[in-house]
Amino acid sequence: MTPAEIVVVGSYNRDLVLSVARLPAPGETCLALGRTEAHGGKGSNQAVQAARCGASVAMLAAVGADAAGEAALAMWRDAGIEAGHVARLPGAATGTAVILVDAAGENSIVVDPGANADLRPAHVEAAAGLVRAARLVLAQLETPVAATRRAFEIARAAGVTTALNAAPAPEALDPQLLALTDILFVNRVEARALADDDRPERVAAALLPKVRRAVVLTLGAEGAVLLRPGEPPLARPARPAAVVDTTGAGDAFIGAFGARLAASGDYGSALDWGLAAGALACTALGATSSFHDAEAIARQV
Repeated sequence: MTPAEIVVVGSYNRDLVLSVARLPAPGETCLALGRTEAHGGKGSNQAVQAARCGASVAMLAAVGADAAGEAALAMWRDAGIEAGHVARLPGAATGTAVILVDAAGENSIVVDPGANADLRPAHVEAAAGLVRAARLVLAQLETPVAATRRAFEIARAAGVTTALNAAPAPEALDPQLLALTDILFVNRVEARALADDDRPERVAAALLPKVRRAVVLTLGAEGAVLLRPGEPPLARPARPAAVVDTTGAGDAFIGAFGARLAASGDYGSALDWGLAAGALACTALGATSSFHDAEAIARQV
């Protein structure tokens, strides 16, 4: 088997997307205007987008021995994602997310982690050869930090680039995990949680000293900024998009960024691909169902 360029240590969720006129206030009941079930989870989403960009991708994840877990495995197989090291856990249900999307395309999400919470360092150890052979190991915070930290330890020892998406927004990040991180992705909410500010210069001062190579700050409609030690910020505007649903746009950005970086080693090009993929993902409902391929993304760069 050809080694994967990108190994994603992350989550899979079965998404239930409910369309609403507006997001409900506390204590309020709203009637949905429609519903969609789809594949989700930050890790899986980012893996799918990277694969659609032409990268060879492998998943390290945990799913339940249930219909949703079977659907995940079938989806990864169809997407060309290697899933031989995905753990099937008979005692846990596959992760689930309930997503409300309003008329402006904004969303509110509640996640039941399910099997995602049972991904262990031992699962990563079993895939150590896969990690060592990769160019990029990508993780998020929807699975236990201990498993991610072990994957990053193996990657760092082998000279493999590590990238962490600090989402969902944490109150604090494990310092050992940060020390093993080469590239850190944060959006405004995550930047405020970790740096107490979302201005690029403040984020750079607070977070750059804690990682090895770069911090990528995504700013929604204002684009994104790449921050690297000793270099001026590299800012790019957002691509125009007719927004239908922002669900998964951040994952599309990271998946495309990672795929382009693994292929070219060029951070500026990776930033452009991320922004193009994120904008395109806003033009349809759902996460992976709205993701575009390399040809479509390249036309937007």
